[in-house]
Amino acid sequence: MSVIEDTVHAFCRDNPAALAPTGDGALDGLRFAAKDVFEIAGTRTGFGQPDWLASHPPARANADAIDRLLGAGAELVGRTISDELCYSLTGDNVHYGAPVNSWGLDRLSGGSSSGSAAATCAGLVDFALGTDCGGSVRVPASYCGLLGLRTTHGRVPTDGLLRFANAFDCIGWFARDAEIFERVARVLLPEAREHGPFKRVLIATDAFEAVDDEIAEAFAPALETLAAEVGEVGEVRLSEDGLDRWFETFRIIQAADVWSALGDWVTRTRPALGPGVCERIEQAAHIDEVELRAAQAHRAEITVRLDSLIGEDDVVVLPSTPRPAPPRGGGDAALETTYRFQAMSLLCSAGLAGLPQMSLPLAMKEGLPLGLSIMTRRNGDMRLIELAGRVCPRVPVPPEMALA
Repeated sequence: MSVIEDTVHAFCRDNPAALAPTGDGALDGLRFAAKDVFEIAGTRTGFGQPDWLASHPPARANADAIDRLLGAGAELVGRTISDELCYSLTGDNVHYGAPVNSWGLDRLSGGSSSGSAAATCAGLVDFALGTDCGGSVRVPASYCGLLGLRTTHGRVPTDGLLRFANAFDCIGWFARDAEIFERVARVLLPEAREHGPFKRVLIATDAFEAVDDEIAEAFAPALETLAAEVGEVGEVRLSEDGLDRWFETFRIIQAADVWSALGDWVTRTRPALGPGVCERIEQAAHIDEVELRAAQAHRAEITVRLDSLIGEDDVVVLPSTPRPAPPRGGGDAALETTYRFQAMSLLCSAGLAGLPQMSLPLAMKEGLPLGLSIMTRRNGDMRLIELAGRVCPRVPVPPEMALA
């Protein structure tokens, strides 16, 4: 099997894993990695948390997605670092460090699927599996200049995936090549039906208003590219009551679900949790049943609204993140809290309504990639992937790699 030189600190060292293909098919000859939340038979899944790793036995079977990829001819070459318990967007794990973003040694890769994105960005693998609850594929895809998809909720089976927040958890993946990205989709979304190209681009004005003016301006050429490809262009406001309120609804439901999944283990084990994650777990332990019911009712209203706003042949466009990859280790705590709020206000719409959303590396700011997201109705995953293939067949290459 392949031997990978981990030049970007992307792979788990305490619980490594590798598997040869078990069949032939669409992915023959491709190498992939999997985030440290996918179970791999005979090995321990770490969840980005050493106390979790030590307190759980080896998996008895592979996650469904792993078996599908192996059966189609792909080789699993490693397990990749995750943010701690998946409860972060930074890509900096206090226990295992921060995988390197090839766009800059001083830049974060984004989380929580940090290692998968870093390995793909560095060209160590052809594609990599991640998961996305509140942005854990879309943020690293934006920071690392990759194609990255949050699939329709429930569309890809999550058997063998560690539970985090079932209400929102989705499997996704990264690639630098749209043709490879689509080949993976044919394996993980085998029954997807194409309904032809989109006929209208809807620009989410409130999402663009939520980012700084210079960031919004950086997306202008990318919007023109999408408009030229699709044809008709319109505008839409996703929220009537504010994307910040939508994020609060998402936060409450996610936190309640996280505590349901992890609360017993946290209470029993008392793990050493890093900053940010520790506070969010503490908040999750105190979600009130009344506020949870109110949030669930609001989520239902949001779903109805987005279902009515997004037509059968519409693709909605919005920023994936409010900024390019931030510096490593330079975060002011208050500033990072503000940024998380800003980012999650952009990211929460797809999660709340269970919609597919794909980040495309179509913009640059100060020499760093900036993802533009396309989102559509449930089960429109393949249409997003096909549009991505037309407007972004290959991603930009980091300068150092271009010179290699």
